[in-house]
Amino acid sequence: MEIVSLLENVTFGDKQPAVQVLINNDFCKEIRIAFREGQEMKAHKAPYPIIIEIVKGHIDFGIGDERVQLTAGSLITLDSHVIHDLKATKESIVRLSLHKADQIDRVQQVVTA
Repeated sequence: MEIVSLLENVTFGDKQPAVQVLINNDFCKEIRIAFREGQEMKAHKAPYPIIIEIVKGHIDFGIGDERVQLTAGSLITLDSHVIHDLKATKESIVRLSLHKADQIDRVQQVVTA
């Protein structure tokens, strides 16, 4: 058993969102991404399906040419290879659920791009 909190010990990056791995076990990877207002993840895609949950705040979420406004409690799923981007319009905490075969380093590279 493993217990973690999405809302405790949150750190924010000064220039880019802060990525923290919360769970990495035999069947899943759960990542917390903490955004300051105005921080973003530029357009990218994942090699496997993903699930994104807005835990706190507000995210302007882009899928191709479409924009969706996601608030606390929103969940969105994306198939593999769907180009998307995120921009925090308020300080936000996002939970990213990755397929076990996906790479955590890939997420870190997107944030620093």
